[in-house]
Amino acid sequence: MTSDALPCNASADASHDSAVLRADLPLERALGFTTTRQGGHSLGCFESWNLGDHVGDSAHAVKANRKLLADYLPCSTMPRWLKQVHGNRVVAAHAVSDGIEADAAWTDRPGIACVVMTADCLPILLACDGYPWVAAVHGGWRGLAGGVIEATLNTCPHSQAMLHAWLGPAIGPTVFEVGDDVVQAFTERYGASMQRHFQSVDRTHWLANLYGMASQILADCGVTTVTGGGWCTYRDASRFFSYRRDGQTGRMASVIALPPVS
Repeated sequence: MTSDALPCNASADASHDSAVLRADLPLERALGFTTTRQGGHSLGCFESWNLGDHVGDSAHAVKANRKLLADYLPCSTMPRWLKQVHGNRVVAAHAVSDGIEADAAWTDRPGIACVVMTADCLPILLACDGYPWVAAVHGGWRGLAGGVIEATLNTCPHSQAMLHAWLGPAIGPTVFEVGDDVVQAFTERYGASMQRHFQSVDRTHWLANLYGMASQILADCGVTTVTGGGWCTYRDASRFFSYRRDGQTGRMASVIALPPVS
């Protein structure tokens, strides 16, 4: 993002800004980021910036935490919250209300923020270079194997070669242990080349690289610019929620928006 992408609360101090990871996407005067767990109102296992309203946290705390999110969005921008089900349904964020079942959202309208929540799954933010189109994807292994990336890219009316993707924080390839069923799901859909993103632990268990799998899918679809990646939600307990690590825990939000028309 460029330095022109200022939120409504442009006076936020440096410690406040450290609560989010800014996305590296080619959008002038637009904004994409992932929140961390730092800087909110929640307590206990949800400490402190939990944005999930379905995980058992105080409704009052979640409401306050979601209000904090507005500090990082362009003025008057409305986030659209999905009910994620690990599928491949994609919706137009500007045409739906909060709580619709889907795992990706796109918009070409200003003043609307596409949002996905994660706590180990891979958030993917997409932007079209030169055209007003953005999207957010919830990339759990089931969604990735089910084609959620391709379904999202198919909603863009422009060349996929013009799309840029940013991979937000997810569970890393040294700790994400899966079974043979996950390897089979990816190799059946994408071919034997997907096998390189799995490292054998024993005869029936593997370490899976979500970043690698998503990058390959994007590249095969014609998306040539992919940035981000390299975090591990499981290992970095101070910054990230992790369902695999903690069980009951909060959710981060990955957000992308076009600015309102001035």
